[in-house]
Amino acid sequence: VQLVESGGGLVQPGGSLRLSCAASGSGFSIALMAWYRQAPGKQRELVAAITRGGSTNYADSVKGRFTISRDNAENTVYLQMNSLKPEDTGGYYCKVTDTWNNGSWGQGTQVTVSS
Repeated sequence: VQLVESGGGLVQPGGSLRLSCAASGSGFSIALMAWYRQAPGKQRELVAAITRGGSTNYADSVKGRFTISRDNAENTVYLQMNSLKPEDTGGYYCKVTDTWNNGSWGQGTQVTVSS
């Protein structure tokens, strides 16, 4: 599975960004799609995840501000990020897990929240 992420950038506090991650390849069926982030000097943490059926899970720090969604037909996952804060700054990584529990990571996209 190959993953291509897009949508990162520099935004002011209170602003919004939308991340996308498209999966491609053959012979796989995606079960779980998720976004992780990693700030400098910190461990990578789960931001949000969504099952094929649409059930979602969010980190407490982003609840009410971020929304994860997916297009199963396009094997694409999105992360809408609103009311961004400086502490949201970091590398954002897409991860997909197939029905055989094999995981694949994207290359990451940088999000910087700063005035």
